[in-house]
Amino acid sequence: MKKRKIFSSFYFNRGFSLLEVMISLIILAIMVSMASVSFLNLSPKYKLRKAVWEINSRMNYARYKAIFKGIKVRIKFDSKSYSIEFYDEKQKKWVREQIYFLEGVTIQANNSPTFHPGGNVSNLASIYISNSWGKYKITIAISGRIKAVHV
Repeated sequence: MKKRKIFSSFYFNRGFSLLEVMISLIILAIMVSMASVSFLNLSPKYKLRKAVWEINSRMNYARYKAIFKGIKVRIKFDSKSYSIEFYDEKQKKWVREQIYFLEGVTIQANNSPTFHPGGNVSNLASIYISNSWGKYKITIAISGRIKAVHV
């Protein structure tokens, strides 16, 4: 029987050279940078969708609060934010409940919708939410129905 050398040079020369590792790391870095650029281009799309969803859900919240609490609730819009207010019968004025800021989008509203205890709305409004990716329009019917459409 022939004895084999356990620590022969054959077993130690089976790895990658430093040059091969560096080239593969450079290729990997280029691929990751290209993927990150494509993901950054999708950011405005998801910011716009998030803003539309958030405003739509807050309007439903205001409507249901008006119905269940029996008070008037309105939403006031600015270019980068909106606030929910309720009417205090004792003080005879509107009191701000909370203000919400949206980043990456611009809001345009022609009115501040007021939800009444019956579930209906006065001050009908069309709200436009836009950024570099596109534009959405949220409309409110007099019955209180809220509809969002990509324009």
